[in-house]
Amino acid sequence: MNLSAPTFALPQDFRLARERMVERLRVHHLIRDERVLAAMREIPRHLFVPEALQSRAYGDHALPIEAGQTISQPYIVARMTELLALDRQSRVLEIGAGSGYQTAILARLAGQVYSIERIPELARSAQARIRHLGIYNATVKCFDGTLGWRTHAPYDRILVAASGPEVPEPLLFQLKIGGRLVMPVGNSPEGQRLTLVMRTERGYVREDHGPCAFVPLIGRYGWTSTNSRKG
Repeated sequence: MNLSAPTFALPQDFRLARERMVERLRVHHLIRDERVLAAMREIPRHLFVPEALQSRAYGDHALPIEAGQTISQPYIVARMTELLALDRQSRVLEIGAGSGYQTAILARLAGQVYSIERIPELARSAQARIRHLGIYNATVKCFDGTLGWRTHAPYDRILVAASGPEVPEPLLFQLKIGGRLVMPVGNSPEGQRLTLVMRTERGYVREDHGPCAFVPLIGRYGWTSTNSRKG
């Protein structure tokens, strides 16, 4: 299997906006991983948002996408990716593919990405977008992401792009010893914290990386509905 990094043609339009986004990530948000910055420069974010919003795709904000969901602001995408500390041998599980943008960033840096999206229309469109860009080391499947994806476990890295009251147990079990999991955790929109979990031979070590705001993680080990948050 060829795990070499996919190459994409950069369209002339939005090139300057993409460069400004990367410079903002480096200078203002202090993203230091040059591989992450290169991936953010290379992947055309405007292709992952509705056409009417493409002119805003490289701004420092989240944007609405289909099915009432959002695409995270560039900083959050870059920060979560940086915290994973990926390499070309990494087997990654992503929970919440959404538009497929984060999936594409992960695929640019990792060996293989297995992504789960609970909303069928989003799963289909995310898969179509990444294939259109020539990305073949990532697969999007539609089902309950809180259960993980046992077929391909264990994973070196897990990224959860939705907030739950706690890290789902199946995801902790599917993380390799020495692996990393990044997820927003909290009982309310105001109480979410970006959390890094590292699995060791003795258990799990957690780090708090500050406040964040994500859509709710829906599923058996998350929230039962978008209105079921506590607090």
